[in-house]
Amino acid sequence: MRQGVLAVLGLLCWLSLGTAAERPPIPAGEDAAKERLNTSRRHGEFVSVDAPGGAVRTWVVYPERKDKAPVVIVIHEIFGLTDWIRAVADQLAADGFIAVAPDLLSGKGPNGGGTEAFPSRDDAVQAVSSLRHEQVLGRLGAVRGYALGLEAGSGRIASIGFCWGGMTSFAYAASEPSLDAAVVYYGTAPSDVSALKAPVIGFYGGNDERVNATIEPTKAKMKALGKSYDPHVYEGAGHGFLRAQADEANRRASEQAWPATLAFLRAHTR
Repeated sequence: MRQGVLAVLGLLCWLSLGTAAERPPIPAGEDAAKERLNTSRRHGEFVSVDAPGGAVRTWVVYPERKDKAPVVIVIHEIFGLTDWIRAVADQLAADGFIAVAPDLLSGKGPNGGGTEAFPSRDDAVQAVSSLRHEQVLGRLGAVRGYALGLEAGSGRIASIGFCWGGMTSFAYAASEPSLDAAVVYYGTAPSDVSALKAPVIGFYGGNDERVNATIEPTKAKMKALGKSYDPHVYEGAGHGFLRAQADEANRRASEQAWPATLAFLRAHTR
């Protein structure tokens, strides 16, 4: 119930701001991601995180604030660690969080590279699809350990993921009871949520029936287990709407979902 109220408050805040020029910034769409990165005022850097199966190349972006900041682990789509995911991380930093975005394809590409080493997007998709679930969760656990050790971090950590990463954000929350919150963008739930403790909020496009068919069963299961799950479905939007903002319905969905995302993260990482 609390998460639903927070999401509504985030939406009301967005609506009260009036014109598009007055609305709070949202992550860049895919076509504007490179420019967002090139013009960012925030400090971003790649670090190497020791993890099972080899080091994970991880993009870290810091907010401009004097106090310690909560951390959000940003889990990429099935396309790997793209400029768009790095731009999402940059926006989270602009919104006050330390954003930590691991390349879960690290060491899996040609010559031991990561996402950047694959010759095409299709090759990266195939590689992400073949990642072992246990190794992905182990690498995310290592990244969380790294985040806990950040001097500028507050010790509060959430996850956010998109598409394959949304599914993985949900699965990671179910496997890591110490996670403070999980955000799922158009991703499905794991079969076993019995160990999940973190509240989960989900954002879905109304035209994404493959994923949306899982929402009601997930709600029922989470309710029966006493877990917190707050799904939001945006009419006319498709799968991947936050990235594909050139579509008007996707843009509208993004402008509603992002303020609700921030309200949720802020409430659970204080």
